[in-house]
Amino acid sequence: MKIALPKGRLLAETASMLERADWQLNDYQPKARLYRLESGRFPDLSAKMLHEKDIPIQVAIGNYDLGICGADWVEELVSRYRLSSLVQVKILGYGEGALFVAVAGGGDVKCLADLSRQTGKIRLASEYPNIAEKFALDLRLKNFAVYPLWGSAEAYPPETAEVIILPRKRAEELTARGLNVLGKVMDFRAVLVANRESLATMDLSEVITSILENLPPLTASDDAAIKIADSAVETYHQYSEDIVRLALPDGHQQPHVRKILDAAGITIEDYPSDRGFRRPQTDLEGFSIKTIRPQDMTIQVANGNFDLAITGWDWLNDHLTQFPGSPVKRLLDLKYGWVRIVAVVANELPVTNPDELKEYFRGKNLRVATEYVNIADDYARNNHFGRYRIAPTWGSTEVFLPEDADLLIENTETGGTIARHNLRIIDTLFESTACVIGNTTAAENPVKRRRMEALVSRLARALEQG
Repeated sequence: MKIALPKGRLLAETASMLERADWQLNDYQPKARLYRLESGRFPDLSAKMLHEKDIPIQVAIGNYDLGICGADWVEELVSRYRLSSLVQVKILGYGEGALFVAVAGGGDVKCLADLSRQTGKIRLASEYPNIAEKFALDLRLKNFAVYPLWGSAEAYPPETAEVIILPRKRAEELTARGLNVLGKVMDFRAVLVANRESLATMDLSEVITSILENLPPLTASDDAAIKIADSAVETYHQYSEDIVRLALPDGHQQPHVRKILDAAGITIEDYPSDRGFRRPQTDLEGFSIKTIRPQDMTIQVANGNFDLAITGWDWLNDHLTQFPGSPVKRLLDLKYGWVRIVAVVANELPVTNPDELKEYFRGKNLRVATEYVNIADDYARNNHFGRYRIAPTWGSTEVFLPEDADLLIENTETGGTIARHNLRIIDTLFESTACVIGNTTAAENPVKRRRMEALVSRLARALEQG
C-alpha cells in the first residue's frame, strides 16, 4: 500500500494527526533529508513526501493508493479531468483556506456582475489555470485569456492581469494589499483522497480508519494567527509606452540580484521587501519594477507584460524549446546560480548513458519526471527513447525514482542530493546560470531600446569589475 503525504503547509498538522494514529513514521518532519517514510504500525505501508500539487495527479494515475492534500489541488485536477480515477474519501479538519477572485482596488470592477459585463480582453493569472478557465466560462466572460503561474499572483493586477485567483485564509489579507476581492471560488481544507481502483480492489480500511478516528477537532478560525499588513498599500505602476518594465525574481535569488545591482550602482529600495511589497522603487529613469517568480518570467516577457527580466537560463531554455520563435532572448549571462541540468536514474538500474537507457527500455514505456517538461520531451525525442511519458512535477523530483518514474531531468549543483537519494547521473544536458532576458519586440521602441541596452551594459561592466 502506498500513500503520498504532503510537504509544506499541511505537513505539521498531518504529522500530528498520524502521530495520534500511532503510525510511528520514521522522519516525517520539515527538514527530512529523505522523503521515503516507514511506518512502525503498518510495515507494509510505503509513504512518500510529495509537493502538495503533485499528490492528486499521482493518486489519480495509480502511483499511490491514498494521499493527503488540499481540496483546492483536487479541484484543480478534476475541473479539467472529470473522469479521473480520484476519489475524495474525507475532508479533514485542518488546512483551511479559500480561493478568492480579486482585482486591483480603485478600478471600475466592483463585483462579479461588473466583471461579466466587460467586453475588452480580460487576463486571468493564477496557479490554478484549470479552475481559472472554468471560472471564466461559468461567468460567461466574453473575451479572456488565462495565464498559468508558478505563484505570486498578487503581483499581477492591474498592470499585467485584470483578474487573479489565489489562495488565502481570509479575504482581508488581500484587501490589506490594495486588492478588491470580488468573490470566493471555493473553501478548502485538507482532504484524504484515494485511487478508485485501489479502493475497489485493496483492503485500505485499517489505514483509512486510523486517520478518520484521529482527526483534529473542528475549531473556530484563529483570526489572531493571520498577519495582515497595516501599512500603506502599494501604488500601482502607470506605464507609458517608453517605460521599460523590469521583472526581478522573488525568493532565494534576491540576495544575488541585490549584490549585482549594488555593484552597478543601481538603487533599488525595498528589495527584498520585509513588507511583502512587489513594486520596489528605483533611481533608474524610465523603468518600473515588479518581483515575480523566476519560472514565470519567460512567458511574461514573451507575451509583452515585461520587457526585461532576470531568471535562469534553464527556464529560458525550456521556454525556447517549446517556442523556438519566441521574441525572448538572453541578453547577459550574470554568472551566478550555476547548476547542471542532468539525466538521473536509480542506482540499481544497469545503465550508464542514454544509449544504454534506450536499449534497456526498448519496447517498454519510459516514465520521465521533471519540472522542465519541454526540455525533457526534447531530450527523449532526440535520444529516440521510443515510448515515453512525461510527468510534470512541482519540486522534490528525486522522490519519484524508482517507483513512480524511470528517469529524471533535474538540476543539481553538487550532486549531493541526488546521491543521497540513491540516484545516479548518466548525462549532463547543459549548464545554467542566471541571466538577463529581454523581449526583442520591445526593443523596436527606440527609447526603450536605449534604456534596455544601457541597463544591460551597466550590469555587464559591474560583472567585469567584480
